[in-house]
Amino acid sequence: MALAMDRSALEAFLARDFGEVADVLGFEEVRDEAVTLRLTPDARHLRPGGTVSGPSMFLLADVAIYFAILSQLGPVALAVTTNAHIDFLRKPEAGVPLLGEARVLKLGKTLATGTVAIRNPGADRVLAQAQMTYSIPPNR
Repeated sequence: MALAMDRSALEAFLARDFGEVADVLGFEEVRDEAVTLRLTPDARHLRPGGTVSGPSMFLLADVAIYFAILSQLGPVALAVTTNAHIDFLRKPEAGVPLLGEARVLKLGKTLATGTVAIRNPGADRVLAQAQMTYSIPPNR
């Protein structure tokens, strides 16, 4: 499937509509089959024990799959998360960026489902794995 939004269009959408997190999120890669988003954690994303917080990893997963869906549909501002499941598998280190590779598994008329694998750059080990479903507005 050809991309409906390329990397520059996704970056502009992120800056315009997600300004509150655009300073810590950035696109690592945009391909037909996957979008990889980078989270560069700072002090607000850490918890005691020297690790990135679960809510911060959830943020990465949720935004990554949202942009993977937009890359295929185009700018649909009112698509919303309807289901989310995340497994936290390993403790991420503080001060190390996280990559969320999002893949759309099924893109229907009203629902889109995908997965996100969260890793450190250059590492094979998955730190967290999420499955998300988004509702797509009928009059997009």
